[in-house]
Amino acid sequence: MNLKHYDYLMVLDLEATCCDRKTISRNQMEIIEMGAVMVETQNLTPVDEFQTFVKPTLNPQLTEFCRQLTSISQAQVDRAPTYPEAAKHLQSWLARYPNFLFGSWGDYDRKQFEQDSKFHDISYPIASVHINLKKFFSTNQGFKKRYGMAQALELAGISLEGTHHRGIDDARNIAKLLPYIFGIETIANI
Repeated sequence: MNLKHYDYLMVLDLEATCCDRKTISRNQMEIIEMGAVMVETQNLTPVDEFQTFVKPTLNPQLTEFCRQLTSISQAQVDRAPTYPEAAKHLQSWLARYPNFLFGSWGDYDRKQFEQDSKFHDISYPIASVHINLKKFFSTNQGFKKRYGMAQALELAGISLEGTHHRGIDDARNIAKLLPYIFGIETIANI
């Protein structure tokens, strides 16, 4: 992937409804938070952020597991826009950054956007190529294993800031990993 073809990289992380008791199946999960950091590709410097909570409709009541995992409260999603409204807010924000690449830690975020867009019968909100930053991290660091974001930060000697499993905080932490993701910096062999 040649970053020189893009002016910006949007690092995005989503949080979704979930349950540890399998009461919410994978195809019924809904986005409850969108967090994104816009980064200039020339120097990998963050220039802007976007964050919104999203009101779920299939399972409007967050499970205790979901609230504990994400630290997102019921009140926060109750006051939030629905997915179609949140997607429009994201698109308005993205319009300020032509020629961007969409990156997330794995393919989950891209697939969740596809699922929510299909469910709400709206077009996919991100008009950009998607790249799997988790895969790039392992490939460019010469790891056979694919690591979770928290493990990758630890390997790189970077402190996890904020709350893990909060969209905006995870997006900020992933943005800090970009020099390692693209092989500009290397991690000493483990």
